[in-house]
Amino acid sequence: MSPNHRPPADLDPECRTAVAAAEAAGALLRPRFPDGFAARPKGENGDVVTDLDLLAERLVVDRIREDFPHDRILAEESGDTAAGDGSGRTWLVDPLDGSNNVVIGLPVYVVGIALCVDALPVVGVVHEPLTGRTWSAVRGAGTHGPDGRLTPVRRPPVPAGPLLAWTQGHAVRRDDPTARALRHTLELRSRRLLQLWAPLVAWTMLARGDIDGFVGYRAEAIDLPAGALLAREAGVTLRHLDGRDFPASFTGPDTDRTFVAARPETLPRLLDLVATTATGSVPALSPTPRPR
Repeated sequence: MSPNHRPPADLDPECRTAVAAAEAAGALLRPRFPDGFAARPKGENGDVVTDLDLLAERLVVDRIREDFPHDRILAEESGDTAAGDGSGRTWLVDPLDGSNNVVIGLPVYVVGIALCVDALPVVGVVHEPLTGRTWSAVRGAGTHGPDGRLTPVRRPPVPAGPLLAWTQGHAVRRDDPTARALRHTLELRSRRLLQLWAPLVAWTMLARGDIDGFVGYRAEAIDLPAGALLAREAGVTLRHLDGRDFPASFTGPDTDRTFVAARPETLPRLLDLVATTATGSVPALSPTPRPR
């Protein structure tokens, strides 16, 4: 485990295993970027997979299986690598979130690991290989990073609007009307709309308070729970577009994985904004005053 990331004693062995595995994968990936790998197409929608994905995934899966041999493991590239004992415990492994960035030489990628119980996240870990930084969360115990526990961040309002991130699932068509309407509205009423090709990076930015909100449309299941838990345990509120609580489950259809995530003081205006996609009207998004 990196000396820069020491989880407090109340974090359980599962979190320690996830942190150690993610950091070991990061050590494997770091010296091979930007040109020590091969890549090939993945699917028909322009996605890619590299040999780095496969090497890092094997390392992480082997570490988890060694410590928790009876748990199910669901990995990005290889799928179900261990069936589990029916306890409802499932590990989710995204060994290289940001493969498309890596292929074009963009240094925006992370390793993500989550443990879910009955489909809901209870442990989440994200490691950034290039900086060596790690963020971890255990349900009910907060989010921790290189400098200790993250505390809720209150950003001063900016007249130009909030700084937001966007993600959509691989199955979303380019001409999907809802996705187009959401992106258009967010781009009009935000200061910036980041599309990072690495959702876990956006989740860590939200947890740290670097951005104001994150909107996802039919998000991918494998990386969602780890990032959502990091953000929630750092004080972020997650909702469906209609305002219902968003549990960040990895099961069910991708239509259940459309969300808005933001600080409590920002969330109401952001929910109002995305709700306009149903009516076609786009109201101005004025910053919500922050409590002193």
